[in-house]
Amino acid sequence: MKIQSTLKIMLFSQYFIWGCWLVTFASYAMRTLSFTGSEVGVIFSSLGLAAVVMPPVVGIIADKWISANKIYIFCHIVSAASLYGMSAIANSGPMFWMILLNAVAYMPTIALSNTISYFSLEKSGQGVIDFPRIRIWGTIGFIIAMWLISFLGFEVSRNQLYIASGASVFLALFSLSLPRVVPSAKSMKTTWLQKTGLDAFVLLRQKNIAVFLIFATLLGSILQITNTFGNPFLHHLAALPGAENSVIARYPSVLLSVSQISEVVFILTIPFLMNRLGLKRIILLSMVAWVARFGLFAWGDFTSVSGVSMLLLSMIVYGCAFDFFNVSGSMYLARVAGEEMRASAQGLFMTMVNGFGLYIGSIISGHVIDYFTVDGVQNWSSFWLVFSGYALVLAVVFWFVYREESSESGPMSSA
Repeated sequence: MKIQSTLKIMLFSQYFIWGCWLVTFASYAMRTLSFTGSEVGVIFSSLGLAAVVMPPVVGIIADKWISANKIYIFCHIVSAASLYGMSAIANSGPMFWMILLNAVAYMPTIALSNTISYFSLEKSGQGVIDFPRIRIWGTIGFIIAMWLISFLGFEVSRNQLYIASGASVFLALFSLSLPRVVPSAKSMKTTWLQKTGLDAFVLLRQKNIAVFLIFATLLGSILQITNTFGNPFLHHLAALPGAENSVIARYPSVLLSVSQISEVVFILTIPFLMNRLGLKRIILLSMVAWVARFGLFAWGDFTSVSGVSMLLLSMIVYGCAFDFFNVSGSMYLARVAGEEMRASAQGLFMTMVNGFGLYIGSIISGHVIDYFTVDGVQNWSSFWLVFSGYALVLAVVFWFVYREESSESGPMSSA
């Protein structure tokens, strides 16, 4: 099997697992298990807690001592077991700890899948610039999973967790066929700082990288809010008078999947735009897209053509909002970090975005939705407008604070 085909299957499965439950679990928790918004927020914050520590630690180990492949396989075995365990839990306390275990196993695999992809592409004579065409299959996997769960009627059922667990087992077995990533020879050299992997944090001495990672954390706090609460929000809209005749309202995850379909389009534009606009403008476009994403959610509904149009437009801009930050940021760090620190740099990026950022966003968003809940009814419009305003402020501050170096706006090497 050609290397690109192998990597496509890996990334398809990697994100298929998440697509099975990440978007719909909050609806299952709130509607079937009767969890509050704050409880859901705390539960999802466990993903952030795991990402604070695990990706950089695993990245350092993969850079220095153990093949990334072996760690990747082990993590997916643990992920499969924990997903199955989640299906048997009905209380928020134990659920937090089981999802934390899942996050400890799954979150590092995101950075590891990037590392395996970059290594395999370069070994075959390709490079970082070719990654988006491979990464797109992860998005396709996420979409297929969402459609499967929605059409099977599992959006508020534990069955979504069974399917995700089975997919994790498959990926662990398939990963045995992946090209072996050998710890870098350069990383085996002498200093204690290098041997412990702490040299990855030397990247923070570079002002632009440090500033970029600070904004990555701030933007990371809103990346998963629509993934967490978007499905419960659409279930709420579907239950309103006048929405019962809407076909779209019957399959909230299918509608949400338009967001991921949008990713497929926008991700292909990144190499072209990175070479012409540079990192700063790409990230700014992402922030502006988040303003639109949340704002359009605030005014969308299933009872009118204009309301449905706003929801659809919100799904479309998500591709720009998510990809222009997440993928371009990963590519940027892959370019500025040396070969011996590449996995560590990816782990550090995941820590800031899916670690500190996700934790902060999960806790705050859970409290915000409870604040706007009266007699069990959520005021979703106010909820979304809060985060639309936050993204707008962040965009303005980023434009004036971040100073782009000339090397960041030039052409990106293909090797």
